[in-house]
Amino acid sequence: MQRRPITTENAIARLEALCARAEHCSFELSTKLRGWGITGASAEKIINHLIDNRFVDDLRFAQSFVRDRYRFSGHGRRKIILALIAKHIPRDIIDTALEEIDDEIYFDNLCHIINRKASSLNMSLFEDRNKVYRYAIGRGFESSLIVRALKLYISNNQE
Repeated sequence: MQRRPITTENAIARLEALCARAEHCSFELSTKLRGWGITGASAEKIINHLIDNRFVDDLRFAQSFVRDRYRFSGHGRRKIILALIAKHIPRDIIDTALEEIDDEIYFDNLCHIINRKASSLNMSLFEDRNKVYRYAIGRGFESSLIVRALKLYISNNQE
């Protein structure tokens, strides 16, 4: 069964409703338009209409994305950057959005992650310290911060 093609006006209305519910970037919307069979100049016109009417703002999206990822998901800067690059956000917007990160809360998140992971391990063993380190790297945290947090954990939990 072949679907009826979606009109430009209908696509605009659907995307405006989508953007009113949650933040989306222009790449996500253009992907949705391609899925609906709208490409080329008409897709660009729709995206520009949404940007002009402030339904879509990649900087606003990136700032919200960064805040949510480091506060609620506990992701590090590197993982956040890679996720934004995957959404085709320009590097200058990513750098501006990363300024949303409060360094104190960021380090506290890292310490919390390390405490949770290390509590079930014997941190006097090299292999277990290495497991915690690799886990934090996988969460996107910087190596220097991980080493500092590990040293803090070990010094606070020595018998």
